Amino acid sequence: MNKNDKIYIAGHRGMVGSAIERKLRQDGYTNIITRTSGELDLRNQQAVNAFFEAEKPDYVFMSAAKVGGILANNIYRGEFIYDNLMIELNVVHACHEYQVKKMLFLGSTCIYPKMAPQPLKEEYLLTGPLEQTNEPYAIAKIAGIKLCESYRRQYGDQFISVMPTNLYGPNDNYDPENSHLFASFIRKFTLAKRNNLSEIEIWGDGTPMREFLHVDDMADACCFLMENYDGEEIVNIGTGTDVTVMELAETMKKVSGFTGTFKFDKTKPNGTPRKLVDVSRINALGWKAKISLEEGVRMVMDEVKDKTF
Repeated sequence: MNKNDKIYIAGHRGMVGSAIERKLRQDGYTNIITRTSGELDLRNQQAVNAFFEAEKPDYVFMSAAKVGGILANNIYRGEFIYDNLMIELNVVHACHEYQVKKMLFLGSTCIYPKMAPQPLKEEYLLTGPLEQTNEPYAIAKIAGIKLCESYRRQYGDQFISVMPTNLYGPNDNYDPENSHLFASFIRKFTLAKRNNLSEIEIWGDGTPMREFLHVDDMADACCFLMENYDGEEIVNIGTGTDVTVMELAETMKKVSGFTGTFKFDKTKPNGTPRKLVDVSRINALGWKAKISLEEGVRMVMDEVKDKTF
């Protein structure tokens, strides 16, 4: 990408999209196009085509999606599959129709089978049943991956797909009903410390293992791949290390200064037992994550210390 190339970030207000925009601007890219969902409904094909016709972007970072945690994914199943399928179909097809030079599609590690071997290798896609709670979202993301692959094979479009692990950082969603694990913990520990609470409730039994990547590392990886990768194969993005939910809670406790105890609600779902991605492919290309978990927790807690949840 040249510094003056026209770059469209779909979903620039989201956690990933905003991080990509920050990264690009830091690196001196000046011709960045964005639209809010109010300005451009990506579920509307006519509106998307009109936008691409008018703007003709050179590069596209496709980070727009309807996202949420276990609860939201399980309750709003119809919305999650419909909205994400429509967004992907419209944007990917427009990238083809209006001859975008290169497009990066953001998937999710929930595309991998629930009981896949660990760590998750890219080739495990479609080798077993998905986690039931977020199956509609996962199927939509798999469709997006296959859409990019199919357009590449039939038309030669330079569309690449990346699979980020669990992300956290600026512009995360802290809503108590549909936030992801990391954000829900940040909210709980911040409020517990602020209000001098003696106990924090944690869903499940604390044994599931999760990998967490700061979104600034994610943005760095996306820009790196846009410059250095043009393969058909999907690429995992992560740290290559994971912790139990209990270990995450202990790290949050240490950083926040919370002195109380944990109460595990075992009537609530654990979700996938483990979800660690194999990052050997992106490491071999020359990229590695830089921000440690404890450093990342400190960064986020400092960012939200005065936030009204």
